[in-house]
Amino acid sequence: MSAPTEVLTQWIGEARWFGGKGREWTLAGVRRVGELPDAPPGVRVVVELAEVAYAPSGEDQAAESELYQLPLAYYAEPQERLAHALVGEWDDEDFGHAFVYDAVHDRESMALWLRAFAAPPTSTARGLLHFHRLPGHELDLEAHSTLFSGEQSNSSVAFGEDALMKVFRKVTPGVNPDIAIHQVLTEAESTHVASLYGWLDLVDDELGGTDSTIQLAMLQQFLRTASDGWDLALASVRNLFAEADLHADEVGGDFAGEAARLGVALAEVHADLAAHFPVERRDAAAVAGLASAMEQRLSEALEVVPDLAAHEARLRETYARLRALDAIEVQQVHGDLHLGQTLRTSKGWKIVDFEGEPAKPLAERLRPDSVWRDVAGMIRSFDYAPRVVALTGGGVDSGGEAEQRAYRAGEWSARNRAAFLDAYTTQRGWDLDRTAATLLDAYVADKVVYEAVYEARNRPGWLSIPLAALKGTQ
Repeated sequence: MSAPTEVLTQWIGEARWFGGKGREWTLAGVRRVGELPDAPPGVRVVVELAEVAYAPSGEDQAAESELYQLPLAYYAEPQERLAHALVGEWDDEDFGHAFVYDAVHDRESMALWLRAFAAPPTSTARGLLHFHRLPGHELDLEAHSTLFSGEQSNSSVAFGEDALMKVFRKVTPGVNPDIAIHQVLTEAESTHVASLYGWLDLVDDELGGTDSTIQLAMLQQFLRTASDGWDLALASVRNLFAEADLHADEVGGDFAGEAARLGVALAEVHADLAAHFPVERRDAAAVAGLASAMEQRLSEALEVVPDLAAHEARLRETYARLRALDAIEVQQVHGDLHLGQTLRTSKGWKIVDFEGEPAKPLAERLRPDSVWRDVAGMIRSFDYAPRVVALTGGGVDSGGEAEQRAYRAGEWSARNRAAFLDAYTTQRGWDLDRTAATLLDAYVADKVVYEAVYEARNRPGWLSIPLAALKGTQ
């Protein structure tokens, strides 16, 4: 392939999904790893891998690199309908002179991807590309594709009202937890996830190492009519704020019932994961390591957020209680759970995006963890929603009005945190004993410290939200 390096460098650098913005990097190479079959005359649809190499960030640090997936459509003639998705124009070694477009914007190209998923198993291996299908759902091959414009780290394409394909942009050799977990939960007939229909592997011995597979995409049920959990929570808070004389349990938009149902959903997902993935017991040394990692993150956060110093002693006491535990159980969990990772459908709550925290290495995202990390993430999300509305709702002109909103935000948060936690523990058949309470406190504290750093760096106006949590009783 002879794509001009400068053209691809500029295009990748400006892409919404590129995670290296702000860092010094070069395009180390691009390799074509597969071609979609049955393309019409005048177009070739391929998958290419771009290696991005970053400059060392310190004298003792080696350079690091990342792989990005580039689904590209090579047309012999310019396509006016795809002008907005043009990558460039160049002479290709395989295809000749070509006008090259980002394929996820192209309905003709996406139709090839969908047909490849629907092909019989004996014909789904296309060179290095291997399309896999789970039984039980017949794909609508006549459905038109629509690219979601708001996603940051991946590219998601809906096929009518039938299916949703997530194309992973930054890829890593090994199992993608989003695919692995969705497969297990789909086969377990969980009602709390979108069913997995299939996935795409790149099997390539040139990758080196012990794992020669990269998972490039997943195809799943499209929950078209679902409502975003975060948006529903914000609507409930606004409803409360609009009712000056009513408490959180009196307004029509009370969210506690939904919080409880979400607690049940998470409990059932955790139980299914425990039944199908290993559950491990970590000894005192491992628990001490967990506490040390939290303490280290706090020390680093203090450099970024000096306001944390007022709460340092209490945070370290929380981590010390964690360190004193003899052992904990860990299993496969979501890893990055909050209201924005939930959808409310007519049949109940769905939990989405099991990739874990995108910034963490794949090996770390696959590592078992305590279920209380997920619970803590939701508890923090229930605290964020009302405080975001209080900060951004407008119309607060007096100190008394701001104080009233802050009080009502705390009331909403406490009610929904309690409903969620009670439903979760009841469904699991657990008591919130000393070990569980210690773990939950530590994970909540660790999450708050993370939030403080994030807000200080990205949304300074919101720094008061995690700091308010530290001033309270969480």
